[in-house]
Amino acid sequence: MSQSAFAIETRNLRKVFGDKVAVSNLTLSVERGEVFGFLGPNGAGKTTSVKMLLNLVFPSGGEGYLFGQPLNDPAVRSRVGFLPEHFRFHDWLRGDEFLQLHADLYRLPSQQARRRIGELLELVGLTPHASKKLREYSKGMLQRIGLAQALLNQPDLVILDEPTSGLDPVGRRLVRDIIRDLSQRGVAVFINSHLLSEVEITCDRVAFIKHGEVIRVSRLQSLVEGELTVQVRARNLNPAMVEGLSRWGKNIRADGEHLSFTLPGEADLPEINRYLVSQGADVYALRPEHISLEDLFIQIVGTDGGL
Repeated sequence: MSQSAFAIETRNLRKVFGDKVAVSNLTLSVERGEVFGFLGPNGAGKTTSVKMLLNLVFPSGGEGYLFGQPLNDPAVRSRVGFLPEHFRFHDWLRGDEFLQLHADLYRLPSQQARRRIGELLELVGLTPHASKKLREYSKGMLQRIGLAQALLNQPDLVILDEPTSGLDPVGRRLVRDIIRDLSQRGVAVFINSHLLSEVEITCDRVAFIKHGEVIRVSRLQSLVEGELTVQVRARNLNPAMVEGLSRWGKNIRADGEHLSFTLPGEADLPEINRYLVSQGADVYALRPEHISLEDLFIQIVGTDGGL
């Protein structure tokens, strides 16, 4: 088996359905042990991309590899765990029976399966509910049992499609802790989610996809710790003074005593404050705020369609 540094690697991966281009150019790489966020508006090609990675949809062109092996290699697919967004579990089964079914599909030896099922039920907080039928589970409980089945085979890559969408705050924290532990053990985690606040907390890097093409891949820390939004409250502002701020900032907006603009970092803040005062402004507050992932998403992808 290849010792590629990448859990996922794609180059110009493409999928066309008739005259519709669902994915035009999927080029990205995900390292082992990395938590990778996959972001884009509805219809951007996220779901089709995930299906190609899982070999559920065959690419129309380009190349894709998991751990250095082609996407259609059965052996490498056995190293992948998957939680779909729209799961349809066997609701007549009990929680433990459901996991046993998937353990049988993975061909886990019976003793190993029993031990692994017990560990995972405990991990996702469902041990007291193991004997309940899935039809009695809440949406959040189904989400957690789905996560357990995605981890049954002790995968090296876990692909999670909206993993926290049905969870309360306690459940979301539990999933974040599980993802963090997987990453620390060298497991790559690929997350497709519209909950940007969760992505911001959880992921190491993110890819932004639009119209079936990855338009930007960035380390999340550098994204959210770089650009700033600065809020200023000052008297005696005038148009010339506001226009002069363009030497440092952009997206400048002035409304009475309130002023806002964006900066690439904090270095120019003291000089900006001195400039405003020297021009006769009475500065009462100057508050820098790191830009949120939601604001970055809108800047990078735009507003034509939701997540």
